[in-house]
Amino acid sequence: MIQTRMAEQSKLVRDIGRWSLAALVLNSIIGSGVFKLPSDVARLVGRQSPWADLLASAVVGVLIACIAEVASRFSAAGGPYLYARATFGRLTGLETGWMLVLARLTAPAANANLFIIYLGEFWPRAKDPIPKVIILTGLVGVLALANFRGVRSGKQISDIFTAAKLIPLFLVAGVGVVYLLAGHAAPPPAQAEPELRQWLKAVLLLVFAYGGFENALTPMSEAKDPQRDVAFSLFVALLTCTLLYTAIQWTVVGLLPDPVHSERPLADVARLIAGPKGAILVAIAALVSVYGYLSANLLAVPRILFALAENRDLPAFFGKVHARFHTPYVSILTFAFLVWLLAVLGSFAWNVTLSAVARLFYYGICCAALPVLRKKEPGGAQFRLPGGPALAMVGVAICVVLVTQVDLSGSLILLATAIAAFVNWLLVKNATVPA
Repeated sequence: MIQTRMAEQSKLVRDIGRWSLAALVLNSIIGSGVFKLPSDVARLVGRQSPWADLLASAVVGVLIACIAEVASRFSAAGGPYLYARATFGRLTGLETGWMLVLARLTAPAANANLFIIYLGEFWPRAKDPIPKVIILTGLVGVLALANFRGVRSGKQISDIFTAAKLIPLFLVAGVGVVYLLAGHAAPPPAQAEPELRQWLKAVLLLVFAYGGFENALTPMSEAKDPQRDVAFSLFVALLTCTLLYTAIQWTVVGLLPDPVHSERPLADVARLIAGPKGAILVAIAALVSVYGYLSANLLAVPRILFALAENRDLPAFFGKVHARFHTPYVSILTFAFLVWLLAVLGSFAWNVTLSAVARLFYYGICCAALPVLRKKEPGGAQFRLPGGPALAMVGVAICVVLVTQVDLSGSLILLATAIAAFVNWLLVKNATVPA
């Protein structure tokens, strides 16, 4: 089994079981996008948009399948950073690690801001500066404390919020499908046949709706049986999201007379079916979903900093484990503070480009790692993907094609991140990792 060192020798506790890992994957995928994205996809491909969901699921399925085999070789913290480092060396690992940390830092900070926006529907003053700071401090502080006190409490919060977000979403989607089948479909709006370019953009949007699963791969040093459970968890989450997203998209384009211009498509569907109470249910579901997404990130992302420190790619300070609670508390508190700070200060208009390019970069790296790792250690994977090398090439090609659809006009921060990672490598390239 290929490892770089690892948390096997640390004091972390393996307490994340198979179903909790699957819940963490789901919680890392489903955030705020499901409440707005159906209108954006309908704008591109109209009534055919449920097929775009299925196509995006197949595309992400290729990436997940490749990453599942790679991940099944490892039992230490770090996720894509660890896979890249073990396969292609320290520089590639650091570039991947920095991209991963930056993408996973800005996403929860942006979602924390979205929580304030959704809460403003019930309490308008929530958006004022002082209440906003107090609310954000409470939101992030509770999660930081829970994760500081043990991976079990962080895992339990993730489990609870995963169930709490899925129940209302499946309820609205299920009732919407029944409503459609009962003959309540709206007349289809006039819309031209979508072009290939529009299909590509729709798939790109949906790939990122299905993305985020890599977040759940980072705390593997605290999973009970990571090599055995990782593929199961990834595929359960993919199947669940495919059913949910396709049903939601179908109900949105089928029931709403003008889904393209709906600012809150899921709330509009619920209002159409159940009146104002339905819209309130969706608003509450949005709050739960966003906070659940934040909880998943507070559990998983600090383990990237921890892994970087264990490999001596960051100062050892970030690798400290609490003597009583057995958690990487310095990394947890550092990450929580940075999320809070960005949420208080930040506007995240550039976050879409950052997340798109960063994800495609490390998804491509992970796919490329599959054939290399098969040669390095032929029998090291607990999950072996049929036709793995060929599918890995397809996965890399998918990432290359999709990145051509991303608007790179505001990508200076990505260049700065790549340079920072290179400088990091120059500083640590001669540091050895103790056995």
